[in-house]
Amino acid sequence: MNINLSKTQYSEMYKEASHGTKWWITIPKAFFFGGLICMIGQSIFNMYSYFGLDKDASAMATSVSLVFLAALFTGLGWYDRIAKHAGAGTLVPITGFANSVAAPALEFKTEGMILGLGAKIFIISGPVILYGTLASIVYGIIYYFFLR
Repeated sequence: MNINLSKTQYSEMYKEASHGTKWWITIPKAFFFGGLICMIGQSIFNMYSYFGLDKDASAMATSVSLVFLAALFTGLGWYDRIAKHAGAGTLVPITGFANSVAAPALEFKTEGMILGLGAKIFIISGPVILYGTLASIVYGIIYYFFLR
C-alpha cells in the first residue's frame, strides 16, 4: 500500500493526531510521584535499620524490596495505572527498572518459557544494561590509565 501525501496534508494529519502536553501539570506530578516512591524507599530503609540491619544491609534489603514491590505491582496491573498518572516519576527510580523487566516477561509468557519469556524479558532494559556495562568498562579504563 502506497500513500502519497503532500507536506501540507501530512502536517494537518500530524496536528490532528498529536495533542500538546500540559507540562505545567505533568512535570509536578512526575516530581511528586518520583519523590513519593523515594520516600517509601527511605521508609523501608529506616524500617530495616530499626530492626537491626547495618547501613549496607539495609540499603541492599531496601533495593530488593523495591524491585519486588514494583514487579508485584506490574504483575497485578497496578504499576501501569500508577504510571498513567505519575508519568516519568515511575521511570526514574529503581522501580522503573523492575517494571521494565517484569512487563515484557508478562507480555511474552504466552509464547513459552524460552522463546517468549527467556528471549524477550530484557527487551526494554537490555540496552540500558548493555550500554551501562560498556560505559563502566570504558570509564574504568580511562580512570586506570589516565586519572589515578
